Amino acid sequence: MKKQKKSSKLNYYFFIAVVILYIVTALISPEVAGSALRIFFNIFIQIAPILVIVFFLLFLTDLIIKPEKVMKYLGKDSGIIGWPVAILGGIISSGPIFVWFPFLADLRKKGMRTALASTFLYNRAVKVPLLPLMIFYFGIAFTAVLTVYMIVFSIVIGILTELIVGPDEE
Repeated sequence: MKKQKKSSKLNYYFFIAVVILYIVTALISPEVAGSALRIFFNIFIQIAPILVIVFFLLFLTDLIIKPEKVMKYLGKDSGIIGWPVAILGGIISSGPIFVWFPFLADLRKKGMRTALASTFLYNRAVKVPLLPLMIFYFGIAFTAVLTVYMIVFSIVIGILTELIVGPDEE
């Protein structure tokens, strides 16, 4: 709980530092500050629809996915079943990765293991629709070996992440 409060304070300090930086930049060079704000608003307009979808999905997960289910398949007592769920989830997930961060954070609050969240993110690199293209350019042996290595090392990275970060990190 202390880490969460500390992290929350750091978020506010970072936000305040960015606002101060914008103000100082505006005082020194209004053109640069205006250009930076235009770029910010253009990016915000591009990601706003995605953020709406993310918040809608979070709302749905709060309604549909109960902590007991998360604990059963992705929690610390999920056993061996959690690994294939995280691996397959990462492989079949689509869209930009930043859409998955709030979703995984929500699942972690409901009891998802750190190792399984890390494994999920690692396996986002394995993309089934791109495998035929990879086979065309690199051959089936290279593609198969690389894919298997990525899946195996996703588990290793997940375990290492949990050892370094800790199981209860939020």
